[in-house]
Amino acid sequence: MITRRAFTCRRLASTFSAPATPPPSSVSPLSALTSELDKISPRFDVSADSIGIIRGPAEFYDALKTKIASAQRRIYLSTLYVGKTEHELIATVHDALKRNPDLKVSFLTDALRGTREEPSPSCASLLVSLITDFGPERVEVRVYHTPNLTGIRKKILPKRINEGWGLQHMKLYGIDDEIIMSGANLSNDYFTDRQDRYHVIKSRDITDYFYNIYRTTCDLSFRVLPTAEPNGFELHWPTTNVGSSPLEDPKAYIASATKALAPLLIPFPSGPSPEKATDTQIYPLLQLTPLLKPDTSTELPALTDILRKLGTVPSLAGSKWTFTAGYFNMTPDIRDLLLNSKPSSAVVVAASPWANGFYGSKGVSGLLPSAYTYLARRFLDTVSRAGLGENIALKEWRRGTVNTPGGWTYHAKGIWITLPGQENPSVSLVGSSNYTKRSYSLDLEANTLIVTQNADLQRRLGEEERWLQEYATVMGRDDYARNERRVGLHVRVAMWIVTLVGGAL
Repeated sequence: MITRRAFTCRRLASTFSAPATPPPSSVSPLSALTSELDKISPRFDVSADSIGIIRGPAEFYDALKTKIASAQRRIYLSTLYVGKTEHELIATVHDALKRNPDLKVSFLTDALRGTREEPSPSCASLLVSLITDFGPERVEVRVYHTPNLTGIRKKILPKRINEGWGLQHMKLYGIDDEIIMSGANLSNDYFTDRQDRYHVIKSRDITDYFYNIYRTTCDLSFRVLPTAEPNGFELHWPTTNVGSSPLEDPKAYIASATKALAPLLIPFPSGPSPEKATDTQIYPLLQLTPLLKPDTSTELPALTDILRKLGTVPSLAGSKWTFTAGYFNMTPDIRDLLLNSKPSSAVVVAASPWANGFYGSKGVSGLLPSAYTYLARRFLDTVSRAGLGENIALKEWRRGTVNTPGGWTYHAKGIWITLPGQENPSVSLVGSSNYTKRSYSLDLEANTLIVTQNADLQRRLGEEERWLQEYATVMGRDDYARNERRVGLHVRVAMWIVTLVGGAL
């Protein structure tokens, strides 16, 4: 088990302080945009050069393996799933454990997704081999199970369909005192030909903060233990967990989860200013709706506040933004806030049908790329009716055709905001959220919001914003009127399903 490093109020008060609010006349556009964040989320003051930006999946995989190989104390990896054939990644972890007897490793995945293929090889059966080799004292595997799927519903719903009731979707890749924030899972396509975003944060405090979120979620999850059969495993609910199993008493489970998690989301107390003020802040934003009653998640309130201010604060008029998500299914509220933000220019980037992970799939899932196309066409119609056609562009990202040689899929998500008179973004959000209905009601999500006045970091964020559009093409309403882009009734049914379950993974 990895030892939890607790924060003390004294340390928080001396290290992370809320700035005094200047008189209204002196409030800068950036301060006007972010003034409420200290009331919503904890804040970390960091050096701009402690944030690194990785460009593509191969670089992400290389960085992950390199950091694992050199880990000294801890590795904690939260993901939806680890690909069942990721033997090289597991070998890298295995070698690190073998070299360093002080190293401890923990994985957190989703119970439904991570055991989907059982009794065939699965994520769980792959990870349990590490426990067999190094013991449960050094290797921990946890799987989160949503409290929304229990009883008769759980028994009758087929696998994959049952994942629509909620998943562990946080992507937290912590190694010693660094963490990679991303939307990428740990499987071959995310390491080779699936474009995402990846921010490396070198900060013990931030890595510890997310570890506390991670550790508490583990204590709300089943533990995977090996059985006598080769690669066999069982799910065990430890007596040391927080409360009872979600399958036995969902209400009591949520009450226990709320008591354990809610204090971690509270903004840090005010205190003396840091010895050296920084020009860059990071706000961890969590959406943990299934585990909180009342819901005190921080992602949606923070994003809503920022987008609303873009359209209502005079000093922010004419800001620019780019919004992207792997699946074009933003909530109506977010769509309306983007449309009302009064940008001088703005771009929405979505996956082309030929860059959608469901392209060519069998059954209903094969209709999803066309369903997202239908939603994109409706978005453009709304932009046109609002008279914003000259201000807001929709781009589709395509690099070849998925499932053919050289074909990539697109999974990047986030937002960049450039203030009036500036060339590059000073605000950017990166993480696991798809900004869909399910992101805000069913899944567990983790993100970081960067706020910076540092010119070099702004430049690097701007480069990231631009290179993600290298394979993106502006789409017009006429493009969606072409025969090959028209959708039939069966696709509209699929679109209804997408809307019903809140989007894809």
